[in-house]
Amino acid sequence: MPVSPLKLIVGLGNPGPQYEHTRHNTGFWFVDLLAQRHGERFRNENRFHGQVCRIRVEGHDCRLLKPMIFMNRSGQALVALAAYFGIAPEQILVAHDELDLPAGVVRLKPGGGGHAGHNGLRDIMGRLGSRDFHRLRIGIDHPEDRRRVTDYVLSRPGTADREAIEQALEQAADTLSELLAGEFQRVMNRLHTTR
Repeated sequence: MPVSPLKLIVGLGNPGPQYEHTRHNTGFWFVDLLAQRHGERFRNENRFHGQVCRIRVEGHDCRLLKPMIFMNRSGQALVALAAYFGIAPEQILVAHDELDLPAGVVRLKPGGGGHAGHNGLRDIMGRLGSRDFHRLRIGIDHPEDRRRVTDYVLSRPGTADREAIEQALEQAADTLSELLAGEFQRVMNRLHTTR
């Protein structure tokens, strides 16, 4: 049974050209792909501490957000936009990099759960006061040594990993109409049976 339709998709990343192609910015890559597919462009919105664009798909109206503040303050941008437009946590999807999934794997996690050490998710939960938002977990693989995690996520993936991630993002973008309609089980059936 469909749940609340999505009204906001937030891609997590760090602003600035030095971070643009890093693993930590795969959330930005996803919303950039959605905007590109629908012929829309992001514009700076200072009141929302980020770049915003609006897409319409099969009668569903959705905003895309890229916070232009650092990852560990992502919630500031999300909460500002959600509060302004009256968007509830269960109407929000956050796309983020995921160390615990191989590169080339993307998974949908419906509302709830912890942040697993992800600073962007931690800040969103704290500022939003809720864990009911949904997540699109974009696999980037793990460096195996926990001491290397920071350098790893802030580095660029190799060619093979980059291509695998981009292919996974294309597969996720193919499910947009179902995502916006809140048909999360159908999306999981599609995404979770690949790879």
